[in-house]
Amino acid sequence: MLHKIFLLPIIFCMFFILACAPKARPPEAVLDTPEHHVSSGNKFLDEKKTDEALREFNLAKSLDPEFSPAYAGIALVYAYKDDFKKSLDTIDDAADYAETDEHKLCTNIAKIRIYTIGNTKISNKWLKSAKKAYKKAININTESSAAHYFMAIAYKTEYKFGDSAHLLRKVLDLQKDYVEEANIEYEVIQKIERAMPGTKVGKIIALLDKITRADVSALFIEELEIDRLFKRKTPKIFDASYKNPEKKFNTGQYIKTPPATDIENHVLKTDINAVIKIGIKGLQPGPDHTFQPYAHITRAEFAMMVEDILIKITNNTKLATKFIGSTSPFPDLRSSLSYYNAAMVCSTRGIMKAQDLSTGEFKPMGNVSGADALLSLRELKIQLNKN
Repeated sequence: MLHKIFLLPIIFCMFFILACAPKARPPEAVLDTPEHHVSSGNKFLDEKKTDEALREFNLAKSLDPEFSPAYAGIALVYAYKDDFKKSLDTIDDAADYAETDEHKLCTNIAKIRIYTIGNTKISNKWLKSAKKAYKKAININTESSAAHYFMAIAYKTEYKFGDSAHLLRKVLDLQKDYVEEANIEYEVIQKIERAMPGTKVGKIIALLDKITRADVSALFIEELEIDRLFKRKTPKIFDASYKNPEKKFNTGQYIKTPPATDIENHVLKTDINAVIKIGIKGLQPGPDHTFQPYAHITRAEFAMMVEDILIKITNNTKLATKFIGSTSPFPDLRSSLSYYNAAMVCSTRGIMKAQDLSTGEFKPMGNVSGADALLSLRELKIQLNKN
């Protein structure tokens, strides 16, 4: 009789838990299924539409409160919103509810993605955690294109370009999912490996889809070492003119305006100041003394910067007018444009090429990626060192 008394609270607690557990709602349409909502949610995630994705994942969860892929999707939404505590807690729920190999695979792939999105915000050992999830994923399915692809992105994020390329080739060999995405990423990795960035700054900028004025300043100083090239290649100018000793001293008070007033707190301030001092065309502060470090540069602007560096270091002023009046080989580049000569100088020297090889378009207003900038600067450095 006594043991029955002790069992009563336990039975009551179990009944209470079951009574409070979320109840599944009945489907309202043929496609109102957990699988369909998760599929829709993943499509929204690919488009970075996190609110729409969250709605779909919650609809899936309302139909089946223990549907593991729904929790994996919600965890990814939290990761994209930079709420990594909720993300990691939710992916643990997904792992608890995962019973089939398919759901376990889905959970581990989501973990790889979460650790990659958060990386050092989650832990300094984030890559180790991603690799652990990857091993679990391929133990379930060695031919999971998604596992290989997202682990390749993780390696790329940590600048392990060789490891990334290896997994991207697996995705391309499998010819299943993520083939188009892997092909684009593989092309970027190949460019980075050819460019061989020698500095941490170069590796970081190499991953950018479009670079800013601050980024290109850092590349000119860190990778191209333009300040050293200028010291070595340009002659020193001495002012031997007579100076009146009386004018040496200025008793008046004045405040000197800095060349750029909007870079004081910028992390690349040192590199920006260095290029301002050199005076590269297109990388000078405006009349209002602003440098606009966060403005993205166009291919036309980049070409003009490179042309100016070539002219200054080689002391070949004829380059500035070499192609004026010539016939343009690019269908979208008129010879009358102000940046036409610069584009031709860069393209004929192999420093830049048509952005769209299928149409031959130069696309002067297009963005410059970090990988493309590094490749151009590598070729430029080779040519400058020959002089």
